[in-house]
Amino acid sequence: MGLDGTQGKWTAPADRAPVALPQQRSQPFDLTAWISEPRPEAAPGVYRHGYRPTDPDRARDARVPAGPLLLRAALNLLVAWFAYVYGVELVLRLAGLLGLLNGLDQTTALVALVAVNAAVVAAVVRLFGRMGRWPEVWRRYVAPLLARTVTHEQPDPAEAARPTGPTDPWQQLRHRAPVAARRLDAEAVGDVDYVRIQRAWEAVLGDGELLSAFTEEVAARGAAACAHPSEARDLPGRGAVHDLLTRQLRLGTAQDVIKNPVAHRSAGLALDPAVLGTSLLAVGPAGTGKTARLARPVAEALCLQALAGTACAVVVGAADADLGPDEWYDVVIAPGDPASAYGLDLFGAAGEVEEAAARLADALLPDELSARAENARTALQQIVGPFHAAYRRYPGVRELRALLGGDPDGFAALEKALREAGQLDRHQSDLQHRMRQHGRADDPGTLLADRLALLDRPAFAECFPGPRPGKPAFAMRVLDHPLRVRVKLPEHSHPEAARMLSRLVVAQFVQAAGVRREQALFAGLVVDDASAALDAHTVRGLQRMRTANAGAVLLLRTLVDLPEALRTPLFGAVGCRMAFPGIAPWDGKLFSEAWGTHLVAETSVTHTPDTSGGLLRRSGRFVRKALSGTAAQTQSVTTRDVERHRWSPSELAHALPTGHAVISLTTVAGEQVPPLLVDLRG
Repeated sequence: MGLDGTQGKWTAPADRAPVALPQQRSQPFDLTAWISEPRPEAAPGVYRHGYRPTDPDRARDARVPAGPLLLRAALNLLVAWFAYVYGVELVLRLAGLLGLLNGLDQTTALVALVAVNAAVVAAVVRLFGRMGRWPEVWRRYVAPLLARTVTHEQPDPAEAARPTGPTDPWQQLRHRAPVAARRLDAEAVGDVDYVRIQRAWEAVLGDGELLSAFTEEVAARGAAACAHPSEARDLPGRGAVHDLLTRQLRLGTAQDVIKNPVAHRSAGLALDPAVLGTSLLAVGPAGTGKTARLARPVAEALCLQALAGTACAVVVGAADADLGPDEWYDVVIAPGDPASAYGLDLFGAAGEVEEAAARLADALLPDELSARAENARTALQQIVGPFHAAYRRYPGVRELRALLGGDPDGFAALEKALREAGQLDRHQSDLQHRMRQHGRADDPGTLLADRLALLDRPAFAECFPGPRPGKPAFAMRVLDHPLRVRVKLPEHSHPEAARMLSRLVVAQFVQAAGVRREQALFAGLVVDDASAALDAHTVRGLQRMRTANAGAVLLLRTLVDLPEALRTPLFGAVGCRMAFPGIAPWDGKLFSEAWGTHLVAETSVTHTPDTSGGLLRRSGRFVRKALSGTAAQTQSVTTRDVERHRWSPSELAHALPTGHAVISLTTVAGEQVPPLLVDLRG
């Protein structure tokens, strides 16, 4: 690993101007104050920067209004006084009648009197204190009042965690690299710079031989030292709230409602690699804010972490989707756009030829033809394997289309190249089988050739590698580096081609993320519309990414866009689930079932006609009914614990406010957070 946090020698493209200066903020960034802010340990999903843990007793007390609480406490205090006075007198009289006080000297009598008073006080306080909720009154009103009047009060535990003085950002550097520390003291250092340099310093601590190189780099470049290969030190147009020290993105605020756990109420909701590593599925109709309030902030967070050397990001969406400007990314792939500087390697994720061919076959076939997927994989492998053995490269789109379509000249040239490479005996059976299949009604090669025709268009002429040099092609196997990749799909001009490319990119990411040699970087995938990007292989791969320090954020308008056979497995494969307002009830049903039930106290009131009493009471009830028209009734109240859905399908479909969402979280360690109602607007 180098000082810049990379595992290789990837460099920024020559046609992209380096961004050497950090973004101009509206106010100067106070590095010392940012580092000094407390970040106490908290439950998963809680934004820790500046977090103050909630006192469970105070949260429980706040449910009772102040007026009824104080009135009840005062009435019980009044009754308790009379009970104390008459209780002491009653006990003393009983003791006198029993002769227990006879013959006692003055000291013993005084002790007995004190004991009687103490016993009566204890009984009165225990009885009337519980009914009057005096402990709650003490916590809410008396204790805070005393705390303000006492000079030397005990500090609050949350405040005690705050550093008493300013924290030195470069304390660790001052002893072993004082020159670097002095240079950084004179620099304007941003949060990205600090995390990036600290990560480089951790590499120095692990390998002392890097100390001199680190010191020279910082002394020469200051806050720009150990920069990302693009030389960018911040993102233009940052809009979300981040804490790069804990790698958290503040997504919104958990609401103070009974459905939310006490520890999360009124706290910021945060996403970080610990929860994104289990992948997140978000469902909501268009216009509910999935892109603006989820996809774009997550893409921004991953890009910032990439600049800090802790992540790599692949963001997939339509060309017009608001997923950040092109300046956020190192590689922008826009098939169909002549101005795009990069193409896409159709076989760029697999180390093995047959595996690469299988993933391409899965991407080419639409959902309705998935039953023929196995035959299609075999047909493509019978072409790609011999071609790679003959030419030591993968075929281009036009070459592959011609061979799948049974072009005799193409097969003759391939056989000749195999013979010259000494590989004909090994691959001749595959070629012969492929040629025999050509022309049959069930030939999958013809189907694949027709699907490839959607990519063999003039608009995509330079997008995919071929025999002639073209645009540099991005290969997904480079996820070992802190890259920022944006894939712009041509959904308006070539919708079916966009669907195929979406499936291909997502399948390649899942494939590449699971086999990375260096998994120190978190590999994050954001798919703005995943309806066309998911298949059975990808869904199975989502679970394997948990152990590979990788995760995906998948957005859907409705689960109906997916084949029915994929819906339940997808819910089981992801650890985080998010429902936006306005989802269909059948979508809400899956969320409701996934979130399960919990015990709630249910109170039922039963009214029955009053038939008690003798003739006089029955006559009175008869007169009352004749005069008022209502019969006298008795009322019985029953309270019991029953199981109820945490969120019912009806609540998810109709009760969520605008700008809110319900989200459940699971960490890669297995910790779970029940569904939370979150305000995403601030």
